[in-house]
Amino acid sequence: MEPESLYNLLQLPKVTGPPAEEDLPQGEKKKYLPPTSRQDPKFEELQKVLMEWINAKLFPEHIVVRSLEEDIFDGLILHHLFQMLTGLKLEVEEMALTAPSQRRKLEVVLEAINGSLQMEEGQLKWSVGTIFSKDLLATLHLLVALAKHFQPDLPLPANVQVEVITMESTKSGLKSEKSVEQLTECR
Repeated sequence: MEPESLYNLLQLPKVTGPPAEEDLPQGEKKKYLPPTSRQDPKFEELQKVLMEWINAKLFPEHIVVRSLEEDIFDGLILHHLFQMLTGLKLEVEEMALTAPSQRRKLEVVLEAINGSLQMEEGQLKWSVGTIFSKDLLATLHLLVALAKHFQPDLPLPANVQVEVITMESTKSGLKSEKSVEQLTECR
């Protein structure tokens, strides 16, 4: 199947908005992508390139990614992708069916990925918690790092930046802050 026709089969991920005050525990921060960021052509192109790359890599295993948020969170796709890229066999259950076992699998896979990328904890823009909660921004940071490390010639769109809203629950209510996050470098 051609990558373009394969991409046309893929659905766009659901858009999630900022939380209601009761959804975010006090003292916690969470990042959100506003619709304008999600609809940015460079942002959409980055997702398309990464999905096509993953699908091309995992085609021999008959695995198809349709949504980066929905398909990456449980560790299954990352597990197969990591094994395909490195040739290393991870000692982790193949199919994790419960949320706790999926999270454990994701922990093992991310630990192996982070070790291969040789990144320190402070450098990481993703975590088990953010990937498992289907955080698209964290997922994209992880996939860009994997692509740059294992396939540096992959034509990722240059200078992809997104506006991010960081919400924080404080004693006096929700506090929001806008910032710009860099996903790919300028060339």
